[in-house]
Amino acid sequence: MRRSIARCLRGLRSYCTDAGDGFQSSKLKIFDRHLKRKQRDRAAWLMKPKDSLVDTVAENLLDRLEDCKKTFPTALCMGGSLEAIRRLLRGRGGIEKLLMMDTSWDMVKLCKDAEQQMPTDNIETSYVIGDEEYLPVKENSVDLVISCLGLHWTNDLPGAMIQSRLALKPDGLFLAAILGGETLREMRIACTIAQMEREGGISPRLSPLAQVRDAGNLLTRAGFTLPGVDVDEYTVRYSSALELIEHLRAMGETSALLQRSKVLKKDTALATAAIYESMFAAEDGTIPATFQIIYMTGWREHQSQQKPKKRGSATVSFQDLQKQFGSDGSC
Repeated sequence: MRRSIARCLRGLRSYCTDAGDGFQSSKLKIFDRHLKRKQRDRAAWLMKPKDSLVDTVAENLLDRLEDCKKTFPTALCMGGSLEAIRRLLRGRGGIEKLLMMDTSWDMVKLCKDAEQQMPTDNIETSYVIGDEEYLPVKENSVDLVISCLGLHWTNDLPGAMIQSRLALKPDGLFLAAILGGETLREMRIACTIAQMEREGGISPRLSPLAQVRDAGNLLTRAGFTLPGVDVDEYTVRYSSALELIEHLRAMGETSALLQRSKVLKKDTALATAAIYESMFAAEDGTIPATFQIIYMTGWREHQSQQKPKKRGSATVSFQDLQKQFGSDGSC
């Protein structure tokens, strides 16, 4: 029991430094990528065979391939939920060659071993150790780039997205799902109150997660055409704060801040867990945790894509439309 409480405290002390607002600046190093690789190594051993949250996000992301008439013979899947993407792909997108990439050797091995138990789907799959911040992929080499719950840990999110665009062939598709700024809002509220009560103030310890309003700007900044952004929120219920922390560890989603020495004090961590339960626990004793997922789609420019008409090229004025459909503007 003492070991469980200690693990819970360590998890709370680490994760309360982990969710916040805004998005990464290319001039700042916020995350320790070496530590994140170690966390993903650990997650490869802790990961559940089928995680309902991860599977739901991966399924919703892959559903977007069914909305496309074209096929994507060559695809790159990088970081995040590799195993779920590979398992749930099921022939969508017309993929013939698939490159699976992760910073973690253990995660790549997990995906490779899991593929041997999957039904044959005639997809030639290769595996590589690589970093989203330094893509080991040639320009104009793939038709599709997929990232499911991985890019929010990059220090330079716009830069990583630019590299993804450059890796795409003309008219290639970029699909990504990242955690949004409302993720774990219950824990952030509890952590903030606990700090104010126990420490007399709030320390600047929250790491950045993109807001929905920023996602479209990120796609445009990265040079994608026809950008699309939508958001979903999922509420997962846990029996205790310990179970939540263990789930985050199994997902590889615990803190990787460079300045991780600034952690919560023990009594602040205990207060955070107590406030969390007192404020948000349901009648059955379970506590909710919100996961906000931002889905992004973008295309590499191609002459066949739809383009807006030049300014002033309209042949019908709004005044004529108003006369046709009525002076009140109703149709």
